[in-house]
Amino acid sequence: MEFSNKAQKLFLVLTAIFVANAILAELIGVKIFALEDTLGLAPFNWNLYGQTGSLSFTAGTLLWPVVFVMTDVINEYFGRRGVRMISWLAVFLILYAFVFAFAAIALAPAGWWVKVGEAQGVPDMQAAFAQIFGQGLWTIAGSVTAFLIGQLVDVGIFHAIRKRTGNKHIWLRATGSTLVSQAFDSLIVLYIAFVIGPQQWPISLWLAVATVNYAYKVCAAIALTPVIYAMRRLLDGWLGQPLADELKTRAAA
Repeated sequence: MEFSNKAQKLFLVLTAIFVANAILAELIGVKIFALEDTLGLAPFNWNLYGQTGSLSFTAGTLLWPVVFVMTDVINEYFGRRGVRMISWLAVFLILYAFVFAFAAIALAPAGWWVKVGEAQGVPDMQAAFAQIFGQGLWTIAGSVTAFLIGQLVDVGIFHAIRKRTGNKHIWLRATGSTLVSQAFDSLIVLYIAFVIGPQQWPISLWLAVATVNYAYKVCAAIALTPVIYAMRRLLDGWLGQPLADELKTRAAA
């Protein structure tokens, strides 16, 4: 499938943004933050399936909304092939990043460097580096598997809705595909990482945490709907309406 120079540039930029955010989300996802404390709110204390807790999320959730938007935009202009290509590319590069993270951990640290952070409250830089970048293999496996399945489900739902609505109701295919795909993502990542993994979570805890995470993603998807429309208007203007329409027609085929 041949595209114009502008279309090629657009695909390259969207792919770069998508992959960069996917990798960053995986790397910073090791940090868990309390949403209520961050916003200065009283603890929510959710109670689900006999489990209670606060609104705690991985720092990677800061970047996943960008991935949602990029997925929908690429779906809109480049179709199934475009989304599948960038999804497999992102998975490969995420694994590539972790391979070199583990390789860096295995390098013998310089003696002076180990203590260089003492004044900032980090007595052992090697241990801190290993703890941050050396995520558990179950966590990595769960995250990558959930990401890939979620992306493939997203593209399938997006185009199923598009076949029935044509170019109308962008909000329905963008939000609808995200809501379905992220249900898979939320359940799969936690199941592999924490139920099958060494922590052996009970099913009730898995369902409770997955529900809270999914609720956040639902809110994010709905909040981002205006951004999808704004991106479409911006890109239609930059591409020119004839080329934009051609890309959308090909994407829907």
